[in-house]
Amino acid sequence: MKLYGIGTDIVKVNRIKKLLKKDKFITRIFNNEEIKRCKRTKNFHNCFSKRFAAKEAFSKALGTGISRGINFNEIIILNENNGKPFIKLMNKTKKNVEKKLRKKKYKISISLSDEDKYAVAFVTISI
Repeated sequence: MKLYGIGTDIVKVNRIKKLLKKDKFITRIFNNEEIKRCKRTKNFHNCFSKRFAAKEAFSKALGTGISRGINFNEIIILNENNGKPFIKLMNKTKKNVEKKLRKKKYKISISLSDEDKYAVAFVTISI
């Protein structure tokens, strides 16, 4: 496989914490699976912040940003049983990514991290 793109993003946890007070923000950005997972965690603000950063990093790796058929709540950041994060694409976003990459076979790799004040994500896309 060949590297198609890389993206990284960092966010202030307090910025996301303030935005999370708005229901419209939560439903516009996050999928139900992400909302349930983060609300179960002790540091749920950090959980949401990492996922927000991951969505931004993914859009940068793709080279589109969030627009042109790429929707935040259709980029779902989940974890395997061992804790390893992965990205699941849905609906129009999945179709548009496949169209842009011109292949149905691609690999998305992701790394997430956070500290008290910041959350960061790094994403690569290989084809």
